Amino acid sequence: MIPSDDEQVTDVTAEGGHGAVPTTGVETGQDARPSRRTWPLYEVFVRGKRGLNHVHVGSLHAADAEMALHNARDLYTRRNEGVSIWVVKAEDVTASSPAEKDPFFAPSGDKVYRHPTFYAIPEEVPHL
Repeated sequence: MIPSDDEQVTDVTAEGGHGAVPTTGVETGQDARPSRRTWPLYEVFVRGKRGLNHVHVGSLHAADAEMALHNARDLYTRRNEGVSIWVVKAEDVTASSPAEKDPFFAPSGDKVYRHPTFYAIPEEVPHL
């Protein structure tokens, strides 16, 4: 907001070598982007080759997802070792606890029909 001719700006500062600069009543744009201290943490996943899974390679702070993607490319694929990158806000990742492994995965143990022991696998199928 720029003060009009009838408003008087009384609060000024001369910091930064720019002379007397008004510090109140003037739009500064400081709130447009979060400061570096408040940038969210992103988790980075890289897929090395087509057909492989994405693998977690690290974390980084960025102002937004686009910046996180570009920074992840520069940081984690410097030698062309990736074909795809995912960046996910760390606050959006939900994970199970290794301490709760037994109770969390126990329901799958009573569904024996999901195991391949009941099916005849032909020998022509090499990797199943």
